[in-house]
Amino acid sequence: MRRPFRGLGAILFKEFIVVWRDPMTLFFMFFPPLIEMIAFGYALDNDVRHMAMVVFNEDRTVESRQLLDRFVNTETFRIVQEVGSAKELGTEIRAGRAYVGLQIPPHFTRDLRAGRPARVQLLIDGSNSTVALQALNTAVALALTQSTEMLLKESGRTVIPVEVRPQMLYNPAMRSPNFFVPGVIGVVLQIGTTFATAMAVVRERERGTLEQLLVSPLSRWGLMLGKLIPYLCIGMLMALLLFAIMHFEFFVPIAGSIVAMIFSTLVYVFALLSLGLLVATKAVNQMQALQISMAFILPSVFFSGFIFPRETMPAIFYWIGAVLPTTYFIWLMRAIILRGATFFEYLPSLGILLGMAVLLFVVCALRFRKKIG
Repeated sequence: MRRPFRGLGAILFKEFIVVWRDPMTLFFMFFPPLIEMIAFGYALDNDVRHMAMVVFNEDRTVESRQLLDRFVNTETFRIVQEVGSAKELGTEIRAGRAYVGLQIPPHFTRDLRAGRPARVQLLIDGSNSTVALQALNTAVALALTQSTEMLLKESGRTVIPVEVRPQMLYNPAMRSPNFFVPGVIGVVLQIGTTFATAMAVVRERERGTLEQLLVSPLSRWGLMLGKLIPYLCIGMLMALLLFAIMHFEFFVPIAGSIVAMIFSTLVYVFALLSLGLLVATKAVNQMQALQISMAFILPSVFFSGFIFPRETMPAIFYWIGAVLPTTYFIWLMRAIILRGATFFEYLPSLGILLGMAVLLFVVCALRFRKKIG
């Protein structure tokens, strides 16, 4: 009877030795993902703080100064300069020295005391939509709060007619690292593992040592699995290190099962390594392997829900994201780590990811150009 995994033990022994003697591969599997993890973890932050604001205060009264203090106390704005004309206000924003310009007219306090609308002009640099939206929302909320306080005081009421009491679930402080860092792990794992396996097989083909394996009594399944398992061990070690950085450096709490988190990661890394082997069956040299591997990185960043919600994307990009393993891994990590999802709640995504991993491994083994055994 023919054994489907004939020679697996021998190829495993050989691959572990090759990997151990290849410090360059180990370096590129560990060092770039660690740097990317730390860089992305700190850089991806939607919490806009202390954005530069210039002020043209024509009123110069106690009330106008109190309004400016309210803007500063939100910690969203910081006053970097006071200018003497509306033209200078526009110039500072156009030159990029400030994101926001506030103009307080000379009749601001007079209108306020007379019960008329006291209007101020807020100029926002819309070239950066994230900063602009944060500035707009904060300014509108500030004006609404102050207006509500004044109306309550004038009417003699002690409470507002309608009150909304929101409760933020799973991420009460709305920390950006809690949202982004689990997704960063998925992206950097893809970069490290897919490149490693693709480059390893192609490099072996260029050196001529792959042909020696092809004429040896190995089954195609044994050869492909033997190529994959050493990098699976390294990938899981790297994943555990990334999880440790996530928890102890970025203080992301793990609300769900650690076992479920690790098992999901194991399935994901297996899928990525199978994808790398599939790339290796198509590439003829290391440069081509690098280019094909890169073709999977950008869709995984933009269409997986890592940064942008998939539900807001056009249908074609939504379905591109639906065939990417990274999409399901990021969903699983946010469900397990942040929301503490139970087994049956994350089972559909885990099942899809597991099916992808098996399918990719079968396809890359069947596409292996030489029939073994």
